[in-house]
Amino acid sequence: MKRPYILSLALILAACGGPDETAPTETPTVADATVPESDAAPPVAVAPVDAAGYIAKAGAGDLWEIESSKALLAKSTNAEVKKFAQMMIDNHGQSTAKVKAAATEAKLTVAPPKLDGDQQKMLDEIKAADAAGIDAVYIAHQKTAHDAALALHQGYAASGDTESLKKAAGEIVPVVEAHRAELAKLTPKS
Repeated sequence: MKRPYILSLALILAACGGPDETAPTETPTVADATVPESDAAPPVAVAPVDAAGYIAKAGAGDLWEIESSKALLAKSTNAEVKKFAQMMIDNHGQSTAKVKAAATEAKLTVAPPKLDGDQQKMLDEIKAADAAGIDAVYIAHQKTAHDAALALHQGYAASGDTESLKKAAGEIVPVVEAHRAELAKLTPKS
């Protein structure tokens, strides 16, 4: 069965916070396409090297993870997926706190995170899914989101402009890698 997947860089960036709307982007996007799930390979997201961009993307990504997981918990009957969703709420709350603390240490102001349009669309898809289909929609979006989050945090840890945030990003990387490993074990109920 073919599923429509939006392979634009905007969608990938949406999972980790989307582009900073105040800064121009030089990253080209991939055209929307319908591809078989097995052929869907997300493009590599370019992590911001500026603190403000990283904070915005990390915060929005955590917000998306928390809100999408709450939506899953409201409908799913799959105990393993629900356990993963609760872990997302807990762990992404912790990563938000870690980034805020690092920003405070660097004397940077952290604005409240907000979802961009693509993140809102993914969240709406999860909320609109019925109980029978929500696990598959959630897992697919989580895989995309965690691939993008890993690129975001690895990229900032390697090339970021603020030491305290680089350290926080580096500490978040193994957590995201663990999430990806757990996602690989999850299967939606049929």
